[in-house]
Amino acid sequence: MTAPQNPLERVNLRNPIHFLALGFGSGLLRPAPGTWGSLAGVVLGALLLPWLGAKTFLILTALCFFIGVWLCERTSHDMGVHDHGSIVWDEIVAVFLVLLAVPQISWFWCAVAFVTFRVFDILKPYPIRYFDEKLTNGFGIMADDILAAGYSILVIFALAHFI
Repeated sequence: MTAPQNPLERVNLRNPIHFLALGFGSGLLRPAPGTWGSLAGVVLGALLLPWLGAKTFLILTALCFFIGVWLCERTSHDMGVHDHGSIVWDEIVAVFLVLLAVPQISWFWCAVAFVTFRVFDILKPYPIRYFDEKLTNGFGIMADDILAAGYSILVIFALAHFI
């Protein structure tokens, strides 16, 4: 009997599907690949949002979500593992949503977006954990992070109201 293959040996960054699903390679960084993917999302989003404007960035984010369902499903299948930690496209798209809620793109608000999203993505309060466990396809990979973004957005709105 052969030893099980490492899921990371089943992906190739030259494959555009894997390259995107692994967050341009940020999902391969250790430790905490989700944190690195979220950071990549904050940096990319902070560059794109002011350049594209909120409406176009929202459209881009929605497109990235629907494409991400397919990317994450395919990469997960190729790896033989549902929602492997190195698949971080979901974090990138969710952080894009969070950035749309900040009052302005600044170091402070980007840090708030990053930290609040990571807290909810890691803790997975109800119903995030439920969906994370029950939806075992590309939509499920994307959905739990979108829900974490929703919690993060609520915190940002509250914080912006009191600052």
